[in-house]
Amino acid sequence: MRRILFLLLASFAQFSAFAQFSYQGNPLVRDKFTADPAPMVWNDRLYLYVGHDEWYEGQDKAGGGKEFNITEWLCYSTDDMKTWTDHGSVLRPGHFAWGDTITAGVGTAWAAQVVPYKGKFYYYTTLQGKGDNSGYAIGVAVADNPTGPFKDAIGKPLVNDKMTPNGKRGWWNDIDPTVLIDDDGQAYLCWGNGTCFMAKLKDNMIELASDIWTVDLPRYTEGPWLHKYNGNYYLTYASSGFDHKEAIDYAMSKSINGPWTHKGQLTGGAENSFTIHPGIVNFKGHWYLFYHNATLTLDGHKGAIGRRSVCFDEMVYNADGTMQYVNQSKIVEKP
Repeated sequence: MRRILFLLLASFAQFSAFAQFSYQGNPLVRDKFTADPAPMVWNDRLYLYVGHDEWYEGQDKAGGGKEFNITEWLCYSTDDMKTWTDHGSVLRPGHFAWGDTITAGVGTAWAAQVVPYKGKFYYYTTLQGKGDNSGYAIGVAVADNPTGPFKDAIGKPLVNDKMTPNGKRGWWNDIDPTVLIDDDGQAYLCWGNGTCFMAKLKDNMIELASDIWTVDLPRYTEGPWLHKYNGNYYLTYASSGFDHKEAIDYAMSKSINGPWTHKGQLTGGAENSFTIHPGIVNFKGHWYLFYHNATLTLDGHKGAIGRRSVCFDEMVYNADGTMQYVNQSKIVEKP
């Protein structure tokens, strides 16, 4: 009994030590620009990992990917979707010795996802490499707790530019990892910009267990997200061709190996944002779609391509397993 009480008090102290805020409508986070949401549920608590979009002098005139300035990944958590705890920065590109944090001149971190497996938490993420690992690459960090500390698990990229064919997007091939652990324990890694790649992971979660294959999806651009519901596999992704910006499409399959059937849009383009990025999770009986827009203004800096804001809305399945279109809720002005 004493041990249980101690653990409860320790858990309360852990969360009370961080700043808390209440959800007051979209966007969720109002004191920072945030992007590329990745939700994860652990022990009846939802953890949300995001990239920290940061303004820098000259950002509005930048191009070629330098509009984005992310130098850290942040974590938030909740047990009721109303009161949120800000856990601050949990991982930085500098934690990967093979990452290039100098040449680009701005932050070199992109989308990520955290998955729990056998008592550990694996942080699959995107950053720019250097030397033999030049170009964007997929790294993996590991921790014993959902809020870290995370450390590089292998000291090199899990996937680098030499492992995938260079298509029209070249060195942006290997970005935006998502991981699904199937019911039999087999883990699958999916990623890619311009081309959707997939591979099996070994049981250690830090090595590929198969050759890399590609998935042919209509209007696929980037930002894939894998999940499973009632025996169906879902591959949701940022798609091209919606009012000159990205929307979110999805495909379904009875097998992770396909064939995948395109089911159309899950939601349209995000307000004021060229990009959008899905994150889907079931939490306490409700399904949620996380995404980002660019509606927030902070310190006089308006939302923009590299100054985005994470949002979420509930989503519903139809009887045939398809997902109902999600109408992005009206943006609530900061009180």
